[in-house]
Amino acid sequence: MKPLQVAQIAPNIAPTPPEHAGGTERVVHDLSIELEALGHAVTLFAPNDSTSEVPRIGDLPSLKALETRHGTVPPSIPQVLEAVQMEALRQRLSDFDIVHCHGEFFHAALLGERRGRSLTTIHWRVDELDRQLFFAAFPDLPVAGISQSQLDGIPHQNRAGVVHHGIAVDRYSLGDGGGYAAFIGRMTDQKRPDAAIRIARAAGMPIRLAGAIDNGNPTYFDECVRPLLGDDAVFVGALDDRGKQDLLGNAAALVFPIDWPEPFGLVMIEAMACGTPVVAFDRGAVGEVVEDGVTGYVVENETEAAEALARAATLDRRRVRERFEARFTARRMAEDYVAIYRRLLDGARA
Repeated sequence: MKPLQVAQIAPNIAPTPPEHAGGTERVVHDLSIELEALGHAVTLFAPNDSTSEVPRIGDLPSLKALETRHGTVPPSIPQVLEAVQMEALRQRLSDFDIVHCHGEFFHAALLGERRGRSLTTIHWRVDELDRQLFFAAFPDLPVAGISQSQLDGIPHQNRAGVVHHGIAVDRYSLGDGGGYAAFIGRMTDQKRPDAAIRIARAAGMPIRLAGAIDNGNPTYFDECVRPLLGDDAVFVGALDDRGKQDLLGNAAALVFPIDWPEPFGLVMIEAMACGTPVVAFDRGAVGEVVEDGVTGYVVENETEAAEALARAATLDRRRVRERFEARFTARRMAEDYVAIYRRLLDGARA
């Protein structure tokens, strides 16, 4: 079939790909690389501090770079960055067969009659008022869910299918495991690193925690996590890919005690890529990602999590890695998205 001309519209919060935190930007990078590998022409709209190896458009730096350079910036900066990005897209709309947006809201109005030749992936929860108003205003905007759990919260008229995230198959490798638990995530009450510490202690296992302090909840770490740290619970800060490989590859299991409707949970498949089982609360997409008793355990509470963590090392790490390769590679993600692109384009031509 004819190769597609695809625009990938990344968020402006962090560069694409990010050095540390930034799961959305990581997914957009991996998707763009794999689309090119499949023979499609990709143009990435992303901040100018991005390093993704595809043709890129974008004159302004990311919010992260601006904050590093200037310190505190006006709260309207994200809207300015998005407006400038949308203008760059508007000038080139006719160049693309499909426009795939991973940002927030402005693109829906900009696309206008082109909405049927676009796809929106939302990398956040969809059950709050902002999304409800957004979907109601744009019933002709095709939206892909990153899990069935997320898609169930999107109105039927917007649903374009489900594409689970994937990552580059060679980013992480099978690790030997070890005698500690790992936690990677934002230091926030949505991810519950405090619960992870309690679970590990109840299982008699030390834990190492990594992640960034959440900008939206900056006091949580000092109030709820720091008091629990000790010799058996060590915080190592934000990690790059090499640091994640070391932390996850040498861990007995990843503890994922989320307390919100997780739309996917990228760190779960990063752990699986290292052969590391996942012990996760049954919230949001967890049951779609973790195969209970194979790649980890899906549990309901801290007591069950501690019991599962104590036996996680009995799972076959090679089998965990094999299931990652079968289900969660960037190539599979790209192929799934191309299938949706072509279906949308067939409908637009009808």
